[in-house]
Amino acid sequence: MNIPSDPLDTVLSHTRADDRPMAKTLRALHALLPVSGDPRDPVEMLALLRFLYRIGRRDLPLARVFEGHVDAMQIIARYDDPAAVAAMAGQGSLFGVWNAALVDEPLRLVDGRLHGGKSFASGCGLLTHALAGADTPEGHRLLLIDLIASAPEVDRSWWDVVGMERSQTHVVRWNGADPASFRTIGEPGDYAREPYFSGGALRFVACHAGGIAGVFDHVRDHLVATGRDEDPHQLGRLAELYGAAEAAADAVRSVAATWAEPGFIERVAAARLAVASAAERAITLAQQAVGVSGMFVAHPLSAAMTDLMVYLRQPAPDAQRMRVGKAVVDAVLVPGL
Repeated sequence: MNIPSDPLDTVLSHTRADDRPMAKTLRALHALLPVSGDPRDPVEMLALLRFLYRIGRRDLPLARVFEGHVDAMQIIARYDDPAAVAAMAGQGSLFGVWNAALVDEPLRLVDGRLHGGKSFASGCGLLTHALAGADTPEGHRLLLIDLIASAPEVDRSWWDVVGMERSQTHVVRWNGADPASFRTIGEPGDYAREPYFSGGALRFVACHAGGIAGVFDHVRDHLVATGRDEDPHQLGRLAELYGAAEAAADAVRSVAATWAEPGFIERVAAARLAVASAAERAITLAQQAVGVSGMFVAHPLSAAMTDLMVYLRQPAPDAQRMRVGKAVVDAVLVPGL
């Protein structure tokens, strides 16, 4: 009897293949999204997080760009026109959020035209539209920029990193972009509005947790393939690696159950810390288990580790630790079973 293949597995089986451009894969993933717009309840939140986790387990750069697509679509649907953004995506549009400031060149409107830029613009060259925060006469607002009608100047030399190269994260600049190529979305302050902002953080943490599971997969497969899976020291490392991967998944899963409830924001911060700690332990164990073989560029573990190392460096980890500490003092976070 033929067992139908899982549609997501089918799409991800082509990931990293030279004959499958990332943009095509992103559009295929969009067609499989389990949730449209903001999750309405913890069940929908968990379904979305599991979807991103599975992508991250196979390909972290792909997960990074696709999570940005989901983020942008949710923001546009929430504060603008859900039918319009759904129709655009259905016709092949790919979205992202570019909101990292470019030092000394902030994105701004001058006489109605767009000037300045952004750094860490992931998906550059893949996306058709970007949501970017800009200084406007009304305050700092999100602009939806048509990247085809108003292509930015792209500095690709800047993204010279050890991992996440395929995320195509670059510096972008505009110099007087036509007002017809962009429009405002929402009101000042909408981008960081809670609980949606922390909901977005939980999405990328789910990608991180998937990346840890990917490291686990590659280590296990390597030890089995090389006949080292019965070595007692390696079995001990595999046990620890499983524990790290499962702890990361559990941290995401438990927070998803509290979506939009009081304390959700603080629990997301705690999950970020827990998953980062699990990832760092997993990378150390992977290096010990596989050794130099896993550091060859051709070995799949090499990219899995370096991609995870780079993706983990999300901004303000110390701020998350402080938020968790304050929540403990205020008895918002209390350990229990």
